[in-house]
Amino acid sequence: MTEPSQTAQPSPTRPSPSQRSQAKENRRQALLSAAAALFAVEGFNRVSLEDLGAAAGVSGPAVYRHFTGKQAVLGALLLSVSQDLLDGGRRVVAESGGAAEALARLVRFQVDFALHNPDVIRVQDQDFSNLDAGDQAEVRMLQRNYVELWVEVLAGLHPGTDAIELRVRAHATFGLINSTPHSVRSHGRRLAIKRARPLLESMALAALMAPAAPPPLA
Repeated sequence: MTEPSQTAQPSPTRPSPSQRSQAKENRRQALLSAAAALFAVEGFNRVSLEDLGAAAGVSGPAVYRHFTGKQAVLGALLLSVSQDLLDGGRRVVAESGGAAEALARLVRFQVDFALHNPDVIRVQDQDFSNLDAGDQAEVRMLQRNYVELWVEVLAGLHPGTDAIELRVRAHATFGLINSTPHSVRSHGRRLAIKRARPLLESMALAALMAPAAPPPLA
């Protein structure tokens, strides 16, 4: 009498290395998003790793699989945002057909960033000093390079103007754009953004293109 044949059972499907890598990156991004929201509301010093883990759906100790500590989370958040702004700004300029178009698109790019990332802007304003010295230096370098990108474009529209004045224009415009989302957010986010975007863009362009005031008479 023959033995009944046995059918091999399929082994459980295991995630591929690329799937595991993507899952890890997704969890890391979830932690950074949670950090932006918590740090913005509570401040860096009042948020614990357990708070971050709970907001991202993991245990506090599990955060250490992605970051060496809370300060490293803050560093990764501000460094990644600063690098994204610089990379995005460079793409905008490279894809533009001249200084005027580049400036309009840079303004649109910055407005879009500010309206969608108010938490990150608040964290930058209130918790930059909590970065370690190395991260502070790198964030400053990335942000200076971003400003200089604007200065180069503005130089094509204000020939003969001193670079210091062009930097003042750029920084003043960042202040105008970046401060607005705090009030926009508290008055019905979706509707407010739709109305705020064209207003912010036109005001920013007007400030950037305004003629310089004549020097005071002696």
